[in-house]
Amino acid sequence: MSTDRDIRAAVSRELATDPLDADDIVVDVVNGAVSLNGTVPSQAQSAAAAAAAHRVDGVTGVDNLLAVALPSRDYGDDAALAQLANQALAANRAVPDGIQATAREGSIFLTGTVSHNVQRAAAEDAVAGVAGVAGITNEIEVQGNT
Repeated sequence: MSTDRDIRAAVSRELATDPLDADDIVVDVVNGAVSLNGTVPSQAQSAAAAAAAHRVDGVTGVDNLLAVALPSRDYGDDAALAQLANQALAANRAVPDGIQATAREGSIFLTGTVSHNVQRAAAEDAVAGVAGVAGITNEIEVQGNT
């Protein structure tokens, strides 16, 4: 059985070998539950860090508390960011028409209505990969089947 210390070391190794910027990530483990604290440069890297922690044997859960801190040189204008997010939504076949992305201070806000939770999650996943996204607020409503 792995100790919390073993799990912490394994998660740290997994983060270091994953193609993400893990320099500012602090890993805490209590009874196999991992907490990720610190900052990463994108929403996609936050999701990748959580996925890396989940891959480690002995991990019972992951609490992703990572904040996205864009370097000041990477912050673009919100109109361009919203356009990129809407293009990502349109390119994803799992996201139905009518889902819209707006941007404010680097954060994406998703609105619209879908029939299934999987479509709501697909929209969030689609915009998480857009460079420059500091955060996502998913306000998409699910009507009908979940």
